Formats: sequence, structure tokens, C-alpha cells
Amino acid sequence: MLGASVLVWLLVPLAPGDTATRVLQARGVENPRPVEIVAVREELQLDRPLITQYFIWLNRAVRGDLSVSYESGKPVLEEFAARLPATVLLATVALVLAILLALSGAVASAAFYEKFPDHAIQFATQAGAAMPAFLLALLLLQFVVVAFGFGNVIAKDSFSDVWLPAVCLAIGRAADWTQILRANLLEALNARFVLTAKARGASRGRILLLYALPNALLPFLTVIGIGIGGLLGGAAIVETVFSWNGIGSYAVSAIAARDLPVVQGFVVVSTLIYIVSSFAVDLIGASIDPRLRESKMFV
Repeated sequence: MLGASVLVWLLVPLAPGDTATRVLQARGVENPRPVEIVAVREELQLDRPLITQYFIWLNRAVRGDLSVSYESGKPVLEEFAARLPATVLLATVALVLAILLALSGAVASAAFYEKFPDHAIQFATQAGAAMPAFLLALLLLQFVVVAFGFGNVIAKDSFSDVWLPAVCLAIGRAADWTQILRANLLEALNARFVLTAKARGASRGRILLLYALPNALLPFLTVIGIGIGGLLGGAAIVETVFSWNGIGSYAVSAIAARDLPVVQGFVVVSTLIYIVSSFAVDLIGASIDPRLRESKMFV
């Protein structure tokens, strides 16, 4: 988290334009006067050295205060809290869709290995992994919303409108996760315990679902934990395209306004979610796999 905060603080001021001018324009002052720009720089402590600005922010952040938005003058945590439910709803639905698509796609692909369903799923996952989320979002808006009238161009941050942006977020993750789970399933199907199950007369479906799948789930859970943080980062673009009022679209508008505390807060929160989700998946993996519980890492 500390490394991410330092990186963002160094990169954002390198963007073109004057921060004080952008802040005034975001507040509704179209042509700021030099005296107004100087006053805003003093107000936001932008006249101080960059390293001093960072340590002022860091001193507040370690006490749970992510500073105040340059644009609105409200605490960043308060702004995030107002938008967090919409982002959590979007990320949760996208996560469930991605897991369901990955599980069904990987199991079907492994069940029909080197046959037409396997080739079709492989092609679909490669296409889904290669397509940017913003492009898929624009295509859905054009052909699903505009052409067929399903959904709204400007989403209402409700459960009824969450499906299209959630699909955009889920497709890319599901494509990657399907490939990983498929590879793990094929590896498990070649393990010695599967040969034993075959010798005992177990059917292919029983072997796939009751023997191979549980052994292939641990790496799958690991990539899900890593992907949860990516869902929040990818939500910024999708939320912007669908006008979804979450913290992702708020962060994008903050970048345009050079609202550094908001951008910094978004990166810190995203990094924290990534760390917590990865750690939680490690604990879950240790609880379901006795080999991990016996390793020194969890002693």
C-alpha cells in the first residue's frame, strides 16, 4: 500500500495542466484569475514541495483519514462511502457471473477434451480475454440497449440495471479463469488417484466432478482472490461507460480534475482490497487442503 501511494503521488503531478487551475474549473470557474489560482494553491498546500505534500497526506492516512477532495471539499472517505454500495453491487454480481461461467466452461471443456465443444470454448475464452472491457461495454450499449431497448444507457445503480456492466466486467475474468481451471482439471484427470477411480469402475462424469474438480479448485481460488482486486480496478472504465455512480467512475472524474487525494485514496483502497482478498484466499486454501496446513508456511 505504501509503494502504491508513493507511485501515484509521483505520477499524477506529471500529468499536463495546472492542478489549481483544474480544481477551479471543476468548481465552476471557467477562466480562473491568477490571484484565484494562487489562493487555491495556498489553500490546498500545493505551493509546498511535493515530498512535503506527500508526508502531510501520509500523516493523515495512517490515522484513517484520506484527506479532503480538492473539488468538493468533503472528506475522501465520505465521498467513497456514498458510492461504495454501487461498486460493491457491481463487483459482486460480476464476480458471481465470472465464477459460474468459468466453472461451467472449464468443466465442459475438460469433459469434451479435443472435441468440438472444447474447441468452441477455447475460441470463446481467447476472444473474451483479448477484448477490452470498454469495447465490450460500447458494443452492449449499441446493440443491446440502443438497438433492442434492453436496459438503460445511463444506469440507475440498481439491481435491475447492474447486469450489462457486470457482464462486461465478468467476461474478461471468466475467460482467464476458464483457461486456468481447464488446465488444472486436465492435469488432475491424469493423476494416479484418477486411474484408481477408473479401475474401480467410476464413470467419467463422477471422476470429473467428484475427484478432479475438488483437486483443481485450489489454484482456481487463488486466481479468484487476485482477480477481486482487478474487478475493482476494471470497474472504473465500465462504470464510466455506463454512467454507474460508483467509486470507479468517481476516480476517473477525479483524474480529469487533478483531484489527487481522491485518486490516491482510490489506489490505496484498491490495493487494500487486493491484499485482504489474497490473504483470505490463502486462509481458505489452507482450510480445505491438508497439504497446506501441514506446510511450514501455516505452522
